[in-house]
Amino acid sequence: MCCTTNAAECACPTYEITLKWWKSPWWSLRMSSLPNYSGARISGCWTLTSDGCGAGDDSLDRLLPSVSTTGLSPRKRTTSQCKSEPPLLRTSKRTIYTAGRPPWYNEHGTQSKEAFVIGLCGGSASGKTTVARKIIEALDVPWVVLLSMDSFYKVLSSEQQTRAASNDYNFDHPDAFDFDLLTHTLRKLKQGKSVKIPVYDFTTHGRQKEWKTVYGASVIIFEGIMAFVDKELLQLLDMKIFVDTDSDIRLVRRLRRDITERGRDIEGVIKQYNKFVKPAFEQYIEPTMRLADIVVPRGGGNMVAIDLIVQHVHSQLEERKLRWDMAALASAHQAQPLPQTLSVLESTPQVKGMHTIIRNKETSRDEFIFYSKRLMRLLIERALSFLPSQRHVVQTPQGEDYEGRTFHGKRITGVSILRAGETMEPALRAVCKDVRIGKILIQTNQDTGEPEVQLHYLRLPKDISEDHVILMDCTVSTGAAAMMAVRVLLDHDVQEDKILLVSLLMAEMGVHSVAYAFPQVKIITTAVDKKVNDLFHIIPGIGNFGDRYFGTDAPPDWSDDEIDEPSY
Repeated sequence: MCCTTNAAECACPTYEITLKWWKSPWWSLRMSSLPNYSGARISGCWTLTSDGCGAGDDSLDRLLPSVSTTGLSPRKRTTSQCKSEPPLLRTSKRTIYTAGRPPWYNEHGTQSKEAFVIGLCGGSASGKTTVARKIIEALDVPWVVLLSMDSFYKVLSSEQQTRAASNDYNFDHPDAFDFDLLTHTLRKLKQGKSVKIPVYDFTTHGRQKEWKTVYGASVIIFEGIMAFVDKELLQLLDMKIFVDTDSDIRLVRRLRRDITERGRDIEGVIKQYNKFVKPAFEQYIEPTMRLADIVVPRGGGNMVAIDLIVQHVHSQLEERKLRWDMAALASAHQAQPLPQTLSVLESTPQVKGMHTIIRNKETSRDEFIFYSKRLMRLLIERALSFLPSQRHVVQTPQGEDYEGRTFHGKRITGVSILRAGETMEPALRAVCKDVRIGKILIQTNQDTGEPEVQLHYLRLPKDISEDHVILMDCTVSTGAAAMMAVRVLLDHDVQEDKILLVSLLMAEMGVHSVAYAFPQVKIITTAVDKKVNDLFHIIPGIGNFGDRYFGTDAPPDWSDDEIDEPSY
């Protein structure tokens, strides 16, 4: 890294990139060590030099990008945001799930690599969030988490609340942030685990009751005014970016934001700026610029800098190879005996006859539904026999004691993998009174063929961590989707030995993959087919269960798992 952020003192090789910004003079982006850009880190400094004095600008407002020019809407929020709302960001090329679970797990069910963490630091209203969103859009990867330091302000005492109401509390001091919680949260996210994020209300200066659940991703962007202050946080950052914006511009932006969006008066904003914000920037924030790998002048308007940042992140993701290793899943368990955690419904003449009917391609939809439901009922009854029970004595109407059994647990919750897994819910409800139901939607990326969990459609009951969970899916081919669903349950603190995976039909590959990754998960099915073809379809299989059950037409690349769940 360059030894200085001062352009006059920098002795590193310099390369000039000239661009025009607004109505101000021509500007040059001065980059150091550009030829080494493709390395593991971006080293060097970026500074801004001017070929003119800018005397033609009549007012400070001319320095502020307008909405029409940048294409960005003004930053509006009264509460902290750890992700975009809703949890996705649509670009011209694809949808980016900003609170999603990355599907990149190996055959052991663990995350292949830690996430790549980008730290964004800069003064208040310097444009950090804008830069973060620009990077997310340009990255064009489906799984990104945006974590804001604003979410981690400490809970104020009543005396501090009073001072905050009169603009006499310093929110721009390191002591105002809960660094312990922040470090713990970012470390868990980097490991691919789910976390609970507090929601800070800037109008009441307190945390809201409900916290947000955020999941690990391939890229995590962490932004905040004190992002580089804490040593433990710095160790978690793979790339450090400082957004350098003129102090006058930051003041105008802060006035506009606090008055229009946070209900503050102009005198209070200026008082707080002069008393706390400006001194804190000079004492704590500006000195951390020397720690940055990159200094970005002008924030979100500097697309040259953002493009180079994106190139580097792409190279890092390519090195990490965050993709499903389907070959490993296919070959890891060949010629191995079926695991002891598997229970297959006894193949009685009745069960065999029902399989004959639902596997027959000539079977009508009505018959397919009828006999599928019969099998589902038997399957659910079999799964319930694996739930823990305890001795229980009751008195019969004849006044005699009867020694029986009763469920030994807190609750039973069913979770269906949409859409085919939803067809098993009536069978579960029929035998479990008042059972709670959750849903997970798993879809296929049509470009890459990778499964994607859209957590926008994730619905799990509250306090599921102590429940015994029956995870329902109609077909399991390689087990990739089932493994992802189990990971989501584990992320919500469900104990592995309390998860029962039930499926009408499974392939041996899927059984081995799930059992090897999660050896404590009980697997229950009505049949296991031996083969999976090159397209990862179960052979002989049952066809596309979702299409046959719901009466929809299968696409040309049909699979044994229904459309919304990939057959891997």
